[in-house]
Amino acid sequence: MKIFSLPAVGLAAGAAAAAGLAAAVALHRHPLPSVLLIRGVFSSANKFQATKIQPHIPGFRVTRHRGLHYLGTGKPSLDLFLPATDRKPLPVVMWIHGGAWISGSKEDVAPYLKVLAGYGYAVVGVGYSISPEAVYPTAVKELNAALAFIREHADRYGLDPNRIVLAGDSAGAQLAAQLALAVTNPEYARDTGVVPAAAPGQLRGILLNCGVFDLDAVASMAGPVGWGLRKALWSYTGSRDWAATSAAAHMSIPAHVDHRFPPTYISGGNGDNLTLTQSLPLADRLEELGVPVVRSFWPQDYKPALGHEYQFQLHRPEARESLQQTVAFLEDVTGVSALPRRPLEKVIALEEDLLAELPEIEEKLAA
Repeated sequence: MKIFSLPAVGLAAGAAAAAGLAAAVALHRHPLPSVLLIRGVFSSANKFQATKIQPHIPGFRVTRHRGLHYLGTGKPSLDLFLPATDRKPLPVVMWIHGGAWISGSKEDVAPYLKVLAGYGYAVVGVGYSISPEAVYPTAVKELNAALAFIREHADRYGLDPNRIVLAGDSAGAQLAAQLALAVTNPEYARDTGVVPAAAPGQLRGILLNCGVFDLDAVASMAGPVGWGLRKALWSYTGSRDWAATSAAAHMSIPAHVDHRFPPTYISGGNGDNLTLTQSLPLADRLEELGVPVVRSFWPQDYKPALGHEYQFQLHRPEARESLQQTVAFLEDVTGVSALPRRPLEKVIALEEDLLAELPEIEEKLAA
């Protein structure tokens, strides 16, 4: 969920190099050692954030359908969070987790998705194959299949297939933007090898939090953030010379957006190294094209500085403000008002957790 608490990545990389020439050579010749290093950093940060979120979730009941296999059998899978309401069908928020395309899990964002569901929306957390186990464009094609699954099972779960909002954080924001391009731009979809699983009119908006969008900017980015992203892209594209690949050109969102891109909510923290080079320029570009844009940014001198993925830190007032802006955006683009809520307070949420297999088992026993 968190790309970089990256001073830690830089320190770890330095430690690996200091450990000996063999370690340095390994980091230079193959992306896997770096990938494992970055995964370890992400894993610790994600567990820490989930722990801090939980005490600040407001009390409500949410049903979670876990492990729905949108590709048929096996991994990856998606989780569906449904609010306790008789109001049907429900607009859908399809959320794609971050992790620099090489790590992360839908479990990392599950506490936050539970919160969004409590406001009266069906929220889907999608798992997808990460690299180096899978390379570009596997994840994009899987996410399109997840979108197809949502639409095909809309009646079963009380979903509105004509009111879908894509969403993502960090690298998940880049993937969400790519999927939005495939849905709204037939030429882009053809080049990606994707048959869009939804029509442009069914995609009502997109939420982009702390994303990576402009790969030309990544190629020249200094410091540990740039180092980590370049290692990740080496792994994800399958090429050490990733910047010269057609995959990198295709992944760079500003080069492909046009007026057909959906209404966009875009946010980044003032202490996030990606905000100035990624989120703000994309917001400017979309506005130039006439795309409706809602910005959620903070002054550069704001204290305390808000880092990468600050939106998930619901113990902070800035994150709670971002959440309210997110809900207001969902109300606007879906035309469906959020359920009345109490202010966020320290009340543990109630959750009904259903394994995906249970409905199928019950149907077989009944037959």
